[in-house]
Amino acid sequence: MTYRVLLFYKYTTIEDPESFAKEHLAFGKEIGIKGRILVANEGINGTLSGTVEATDRYMEKMEADPRFKGIFYKIDEVEEHAFKKLFVRPRKELVSLNLEDDIDPLEMTGKYLDPKAFKEALLDEDTVVIDARNDYEYDLGHFRGAVRPDIRSFRELPQWIIDNKEKFMDKKVVTYCTGGIRCEKFSGWLLREGFEDVAQLHGGIFAYGNDPEVQGELWDGKMYVFDERISVEINHVDKKVIGRDWFDGTPCERYVNCANPECNRQFLTSEENQAAHLGACSYDCAIHEHNRYVEQHGITEAEKAERLKNFATKNETVTA
Repeated sequence: MTYRVLLFYKYTTIEDPESFAKEHLAFGKEIGIKGRILVANEGINGTLSGTVEATDRYMEKMEADPRFKGIFYKIDEVEEHAFKKLFVRPRKELVSLNLEDDIDPLEMTGKYLDPKAFKEALLDEDTVVIDARNDYEYDLGHFRGAVRPDIRSFRELPQWIIDNKEKFMDKKVVTYCTGGIRCEKFSGWLLREGFEDVAQLHGGIFAYGNDPEVQGELWDGKMYVFDERISVEINHVDKKVIGRDWFDGTPCERYVNCANPECNRQFLTSEENQAAHLGACSYDCAIHEHNRYVEQHGITEAEKAERLKNFATKNETVTA
C-alpha cells in the first residue's frame, strides 16, 4: 500500500477560518493530498488521502502548530487516492445539531471509552447504545444491538431523542459515530438534556475496527465512508452482511445514487437490479426526463419501456 486515508478532527480555536482555509488549501496542493477539510472558529475536521510521504508531511506540519498538537489520526492504508480533488472550506460549525445554543465539546462532552470498554458496554444489558449517524449509514453496517434513530441527517437527531426520551432517560447511554466528531457534540447535548450517565466511543468506529484486541468484533456489515471507497470493512473476526437490496431484500453492500438528479437518494442494490430499474429508486425517478442512468447508457425508448415493467405499480417506491 503506497497511499493512506487520514480521518481526523480537533476542537480548538481558529481565529480567522477563511484565511486559514486559503493557506491550508495551498499547502495541501503543494504536497499533493486530496480530500475534504472543514475549518471553523471551533476547530478542524477532515478526511484526506495521499502518499505515505505526503500524509507524513501533513501530520508533521499539524503537530508543529500548537492549536493542532496531539490530533488523533485514524489511518487506513489504501492503494490509491480516495478523493478526486482537495477542498478546504470555512464553515460556521464543523458538525451541526441545529441548536439555538450550541454545545462546546471542550466544556461538555460524554466520557470517552476505548474499544475494549466500548465492547463491554455493547454486552451490558443495562446500557443503551445509540448510533449517532444517518439511517443510510446504519443500514449498511452497525454495532450489534445498537439503536437506529430514524433520521436522514445529524441535525435531526436531537428532536428524535426528545420524541423518544422516555426509552433512554433512566439508562446508561453510549453513543458512536464514524470518527468521533459527531459524538463529541451529541454526548454533550445529552448531558445538557439531563441524561446522567453518557459515554462515547473514542476515535469512533474507525478506531474500533483498527484496534488489535477487539478487531471490530460485534460490528455487523460495513462502515459507510464519505469518499470514493463508499464503504470499508470493520469486523475482522466474524463478518456478517446485513445490508439489503432496495428491490428484492437480498444481502447487498453496494450503494448507488438514484439516477434522478433531483432525488439522488443513496440505496443498496446489485448491478443487475440497478440496470433493471434504470438506476432509480422508484418509478417516478425512473421516468424522470433527466435520468442519468438512461443518458449514460444510451437506453432506447423501447428498452426503457421494457425495464419500467420491473416496477410492480406506477409511482411505486420499493423499500426492502
